[in-house]
Amino acid sequence: MNRPAFARRSRHAPHVVIIGAGVSGLGLAIALKRAGHHHITIVEKGDDIGGVWRDNTYPGAACDIPAHLYSYSFEPHDWSQRYAGQREILDYLRGCADKHHLDGHLRLGTEISSAHFDESAGRWRLHTQTGETLEADVLVPACGQLNRPSYPRIPGTDRFSGHAFHSSRWDHTHDLTGRSVAVIGTGASAIQIVPQVAKQAAHLTVFQRSATYVVPRWDRSYPRREGGLARLARKAARLGWWSFNELAVPGLTRRWPISRLTSYGCAVQLDKQVHDPATRAQLTPRDEVGCKRIGVSSEYYPAFNAPHVELVTDPIAEITERGVRTEAGAEHRVDTLIYATGFTATDFLSSLRITGSEGRDLADVWEDGARAYLGMTVPGFPNMFLLYGPHTNVGAGSVVYMVESQIRYVLDALRILSRGKRRRLDVRPRAEETFTAEMRGRLPRTVWSTCRNWYRGAGRYVTTNWPGQTTEYRRRTRRVNLAHYQPDPPAAPGPAQP
Repeated sequence: MNRPAFARRSRHAPHVVIIGAGVSGLGLAIALKRAGHHHITIVEKGDDIGGVWRDNTYPGAACDIPAHLYSYSFEPHDWSQRYAGQREILDYLRGCADKHHLDGHLRLGTEISSAHFDESAGRWRLHTQTGETLEADVLVPACGQLNRPSYPRIPGTDRFSGHAFHSSRWDHTHDLTGRSVAVIGTGASAIQIVPQVAKQAAHLTVFQRSATYVVPRWDRSYPRREGGLARLARKAARLGWWSFNELAVPGLTRRWPISRLTSYGCAVQLDKQVHDPATRAQLTPRDEVGCKRIGVSSEYYPAFNAPHVELVTDPIAEITERGVRTEAGAEHRVDTLIYATGFTATDFLSSLRITGSEGRDLADVWEDGARAYLGMTVPGFPNMFLLYGPHTNVGAGSVVYMVESQIRYVLDALRILSRGKRRRLDVRPRAEETFTAEMRGRLPRTVWSTCRNWYRGAGRYVTTNWPGQTTEYRRRTRRVNLAHYQPDPPAAPGPAQP
């Protein structure tokens, strides 16, 4: 990433408040400091940085894309293996924060409850849960899409007498050894959890609503290398995996036949690894490949060969005091219940009340689904830029690349504000409406619109994903087009002269 300096021709260095210290928030803060902008505050509700990699500590937690793609381009790393584990990724993020001296900018354990734009001052005022008020010239919510656990609406969850928890809130004080355990869900987290729990539990019951495509995880360890050759190897690996995923995207967005290779890889692995024909049939996906996130594991399918692991596909009717009852009437008794049911990804910024100019409430603006120009700016909310907002997730490849595209855009916006070209950047309604209409026109043609998934939630529209290749998004966010933003309102009149 380029390092344009703010110091040159800067009239005013805006104070930037970033909400969230995950991959997006930390990446922006580092990029700002590299560009010479140090007037930054990072507000994080947790007691540590890392976002999703701080929260998800379940056994087997790891990245499901090659780690060379899951690192900042401006902070390459010597990963120990192709699919890095949770601890290594968290250590990488902590190392980046330490290297760039972010400690002085961090406000850990501080949760923002609301933010409103003060028209007269032209600034954002943020209110914490403890009653403190912070001010910002530029507000950047970087809360992400995968930070609010989703719990299934199943009758009787409060009746269960055993121990229950969500996979993203793993209870490490609860030993699973010798226990009877139920895992509800078979998505990306469950695919990593099930093989590990199967090694501990006396009996494991996995409740599946629909089967997931799972392709082999071709993992490998990397030797520790230094010098020019190592740097070249890292760049080559990153470019190779990025190119591979870019070629795979049309299989999802345009439903090209290339996606059949994924389906074939899944079928071959399933046929080789699952011995029982009936279980194999239950694990065979019925949806179109890519409609739900594709799993990456070479251990998930073999777990179902163990005599103490049971797969249940009957719909769940209720949670009982002693376990789980299905619609067929069978009660599966367990003493531990794990909800591997993902996140409320489509509920963008639902934990915050954000009020823009003229009293606009963001929740009301987004009543029909989250929408933002280029996934970042919303009309009537001046100088607010979302990171990893609507239409910025990817079905193949790394979201870090998308986040870096947004970071570049925010840097360009801050240069405009710093040099006095504009006091406010408030996107024109027409620009946002045109962009949203484009997204709602393209996404129904993608595979993500063909089944029930977390990309669309309970709404009518797919609001999470970008309907093209990451190169298209990088090109469209390369710089701020001021024609798409409102002119500054007239300056407030000064005091009357005698």
